[in-house]
Amino acid sequence: MTDARLTSSTRLPSDEQREHLMVRVAKLYYDLDKTQSEIAKELGLTRWQVGRLMTEAKELGVVRIEITPRAQRKTELEVRLQQEFGLNDAVVVPSGGTADSGLLIESVAQAAARYLTGLTPRADLVGVSWGRTMSAVARFLPTNWNPGVHVVLVNGATNLRSSMTHTSAVAEEFAKAGNGTATLLPVPAIVGKKSTREVLEEDPIIERVLDLAMQAEVVCFGMGGITHESVLLSSGYLDEADIDRLKDAGAVGDILGRFVDGDGNIVDRAIDDRTVGMRLEFLKTKKWSIGVVAGEEKFRIAASALKAGYVSVIVTDEATARYALRMSDA
Repeated sequence: MTDARLTSSTRLPSDEQREHLMVRVAKLYYDLDKTQSEIAKELGLTRWQVGRLMTEAKELGVVRIEITPRAQRKTELEVRLQQEFGLNDAVVVPSGGTADSGLLIESVAQAAARYLTGLTPRADLVGVSWGRTMSAVARFLPTNWNPGVHVVLVNGATNLRSSMTHTSAVAEEFAKAGNGTATLLPVPAIVGKKSTREVLEEDPIIERVLDLAMQAEVVCFGMGGITHESVLLSSGYLDEADIDRLKDAGAVGDILGRFVDGDGNIVDRAIDDRTVGMRLEFLKTKKWSIGVVAGEEKFRIAASALKAGYVSVIVTDEATARYALRMSDA
């Protein structure tokens, strides 16, 4: 016995029969992999009616969609971050009960590398910062992750002191993994005088690099906590007294070498005037401003970046995400 069909001109029922129709449409679509056109033809409906029934089914709870990514992610926290801070996207990896910042950075860096690899459409020009977190992201990028990509360094990175970790070679590593090219910013992150920074930025070569950084629609960067383990301290740009003074002034960390308070405002204008590279307000103009951050010492800088709108995408760990949401609620 064949089912009686609704003609395309028939109005959709408005009672219990409508819910039965929703279930039928949902089963055909989700369980039997039918297209909306096939369902419309089978049930004698229009595609618009099928789409409307599917939308209502989700709104009424007849259909519940659960996202279960193969890579462990906290999708509930991701949605809350997107809603609370107006983000384009968020990636939150489980903390797994650990407070070891090294382990957390590895997990978050791996997630960030996967995210960059999966960006569509692929970006021909990608801006990056440098530091421990971004160096870890570079290590996890698969070979040929973005064929022919042009990578530009967005802030100064020439170390004053040599170190065992090559945290300043991020742009080269990104480009190497993508079989592309890198444009570097071969100047210190922080210079001794404001006038020196002004002269450097007016130099045609340096100006060309900074202009290129401004053109990148994708900028991926790490964030630094306000601690004596800061890469700016170990690189020789600041000393422990500078860090202590910045902390006393309300700094919660740095983004692109620029120290900010809990609201994302520059704390020390004198140091900022000596900092070479992209200014923070330009991060707000980027479609993909991807902040990568993990660990308890970076809770406050992550919350600050979210509050100020410096990130359109955040890749972080569960504990950092929860902290940022608590601070926003407070």
